[in-house]
Amino acid sequence: MYNCAKCPGYCCSYPTIELTKRDVERLGKHFDISFKKAAKKFTKKDPDARTPYAMRRKKDEHFGKICQFFDTDKRRCTVYEGRPKICREYPGGGRCGYYDFLSSERRAMEDPDHVAST
Repeated sequence: MYNCAKCPGYCCSYPTIELTKRDVERLGKHFDISFKKAAKKFTKKDPDARTPYAMRRKKDEHFGKICQFFDTDKRRCTVYEGRPKICREYPGGGRCGYYDFLSSERRAMEDPDHVAST
């Protein structure tokens, strides 16, 4: 198994975080704004996305860029209750490959706080 609380947010750093219309609606509801305002404020066009919307991102010292809703100091999601479906379903199984990698690196370095960035 894995523990997201011990991860620096690797999945939040993916180059494209695809959003559905329902995801944008959920974010709008979370911030008490309309779908149209949420789409304009939180999404961007991304030619690599398979969906009509993609999450805007911001700078991150570990991964270069990360989801705009990720707290880069606390390394946590700030919209957990309103997070998109792709985030709710990640990693899609019982194991997270990055968490396994990070755990191995931390054991090898004998450093429980080591962050292995890409």
